[in-house]
Formats: sequence, C-alpha cells, structure tokens
Amino acid sequence: MSKYQALKQECYEANMQLPELGLVIFTFGNVSAVDRENGVFAIKPSGVPYEKLKVEDIVIVDFDNNVVEGTMRPSSDTKTHAYLYKHFPHIGGVCHTHSTYAVAWAQAGKDIPIMGTTHADHLTADIPCLPELSDAAIQGDYEHETGRLIVDTFLTEGLDPEEVEMALVKNHGPFTWGKSAEKAVYNSAVLEAVGHMAQLTLNINPETPTLKQTLKEKHYYRKHGKNAYYGQ
Repeated sequence: MSKYQALKQECYEANMQLPELGLVIFTFGNVSAVDRENGVFAIKPSGVPYEKLKVEDIVIVDFDNNVVEGTMRPSSDTKTHAYLYKHFPHIGGVCHTHSTYAVAWAQAGKDIPIMGTTHADHLTADIPCLPELSDAAIQGDYEHETGRLIVDTFLTEGLDPEEVEMALVKNHGPFTWGKSAEKAVYNSAVLEAVGHMAQLTLNINPETPTLKQTLKEKHYYRKHGKNAYYGQ
C-alpha cells in the first residue's frame, strides 16, 4: 500500500464533495491536500470526470511540481496549489471551482461585498477580486503566476490569509484554502453562497449599504478568537 494512502483518501473525499455541493459540473475544479512532513500534496488528476474518479487516481506531487506518485497528469492548476502551499505555510488544503456566482463576480472583476451576517460569520472583509494578470504572466508560466498573484495581492493589500481564506482570480474563478482539504471545500461553498446572496440583494436594492462594523465584528468574533462562544 502507498505511504500516501491516507493523504490520497483525504483528497479524494474532498474532491467528491464538489459535485455533491453543486460547486462543479463535468471536470471543472480540483482540491488538494498537503502532507507538510513529507513535503508533498495530493491533487485530482487532470480532466477526470468525478463519477469516474478513484482514490488510486489521485496524484502525489512535491512543492516543485514533480510527480512523486501516480500514473496520471495532475490537475492543470497544480502549480497554483504548490505556490500557495509554499507561501501560506499554515494551510492544509486548497480548492478551486468554477461555481456560478463566484465566477460571475470574478468575470465582472468585482469584490464580493460584505452585505450581511452570513458573510461576517466567516470573515469581516469583502472577498477580494484580484487584479488582472499581465499578458507576460498569462503567456508565461500561467498557473505559477496565478499563485503568485494571490500571494502578492494579499501581501500588498495587507490581507490575512488565515482570516480571508478565499479570493477571486479576475475572469477565472475562486480559489479557497483552509487548515484541511475539507475546510477548503467548505470555504468554496461559503464563497458561492455569499456571492449568490450578495447578487440577489443588489438586484433587489442596488443601493443596499454594506454591513456596519459592529455587526461584522459581533458575528465574526462570536465564532473566532479567544472569546468565541458559538458552538459546543
């Protein structure tokens, strides 16, 4: 049995959540799970339909994008995942989808504004839509440059990737991350839901203000931090 069997299983189960949650169709999207002790991560193989995906199909890759184990090509987004693992050392999983509302906001080039407490339960900031990649980046090492864009924007904008565990890549779609592959998928579902809610809200009333600061902080900190009191 592979020494990475548990990692492959974690990655497989996280990937299978994507169609179950309505976050992907066909072969869109991918999830990875990291093993930092061994310096590798598991990721979905490229172009394999979810209904045909098996645990043994999952590919093991190192942080330099070399295949360590597996017979299939890893996801075309592998270099983006690798870059995030290298530069966000606290994360344990990365997820990328082409879910409808998240992609719509990305195609519009707009941050998802924080309109209500559902959003504030998870972060106190708008979900950022990143600047466009340059032509040179697109024509060069595109997936690597996508990861660099996410990391550099977070550094430039002073965003904390441990609080803001999601971003929109303009004209492309969402990338999310978390302490595990399962949490990265959870964050993708949250992003899609709040993007949908924000769009419906602005359709009903385009002049709706964003959430006031006291409600942002109340809802975020009752779930996060040393004084959190939500849950068991």
